[in-house]
This record gives sequence, C-alpha cells and structure tokens, in this order.
Amino acid sequence: MITLAPLAAADPAAVEQLLDAAFGTDRHGRTAYRLRTGVDAIAELSFSAFDDAGNLVGTLQSWPVELAGDDGRTVPLALVGPVAVRPDRQRDGIGRKLMEKMLAAADAGLADSLVLIGDPEYYGRFFGFDAQWTGGWEVPGPVERRRLLARLRGTAPLPLNGQLQARHAAPAAPR
Repeated sequence: MITLAPLAAADPAAVEQLLDAAFGTDRHGRTAYRLRTGVDAIAELSFSAFDDAGNLVGTLQSWPVELAGDDGRTVPLALVGPVAVRPDRQRDGIGRKLMEKMLAAADAGLADSLVLIGDPEYYGRFFGFDAQWTGGWEVPGPVERRRLLARLRGTAPLPLNGQLQARHAAPAAPR
C-alpha cells in the first residue's frame, strides 16, 4: 500500500537521498535544475509517497516558471519534476500515482499550464503532455527538443517562441 502526502511530510534529507538514488549525485547541473534556481517548490503541486512501513519511496516536485514570449506576453507555468521513485520500487506505479495526484490538483485550478522535461512516449500517452508548443522555447541549458513537453488547460495558446525561466514572486509593496 502506498500513501501519498504533501511533500512537506517527508524529511528533506530523505528527499535528497531519494533524488540522488534515482538520478545520481550529478543531477544539479541539469537544465531542469537551472530552471528552478532561486525559487521554492509549489507546495500544492508537490507530493511524497510512503510505503506501509513509513519509508519514503517517491516524490514529485513542481516549480514556478514562466515563459517570456517573444510576443511580449509572460505566461506562468508549473515545471513538473523531478518525479523520483526509489530504484527498487520503480515499475510499482508509484510515479504514476504521484502524477495523477498532481494533475488532479492542477486541474482543480492550481495551475493552468504545465511543462516538463521527460519521455514523450510516457508523459504524452498517459498524461497528455506533448512538444507541440515548445519547439521555439529557449531554456537555460541543453535539452532534447522532443523531451521538452507542455500540457495546457483551457484554450489560450502559449507563445510559440520565448524564454522559459524561473518565476520569482513579485516583491511586496512598500507600506
């Protein structure tokens, strides 16, 4: 039995250990990490998975990013990932459960558009992500173009060209 909980329920050190086990200790240089530098994960779209013994077996984090379009629009997005599952528990459906939980929260109004870097055959087939919109997007590092995927909600199209970057909160107004 797997129990899903907010990411905050997991020990941060255990999350880091899980991420190292799933992606390697050199993961911090990847483009997805560059996209989320200096911002906190979106708590309402980030989850942890525990087994019956209370062991952390999976996590999914989502991050605030934006697309600064060449057309002058800036569109907020949520960057999904990493989706990490303990290597000995992969293929148990834990990542899928985490994705379904996050998508339900996003579709309930917590995010309109999502972006991720991942396997298009998997994330397209099961979760509706595709590279239709992302071909003209620039990112802060290397990426296989076919792996830069978006999932839109609603009918407003995203800019076809622009820069994907971390979305920092606006500074508080002076009192």
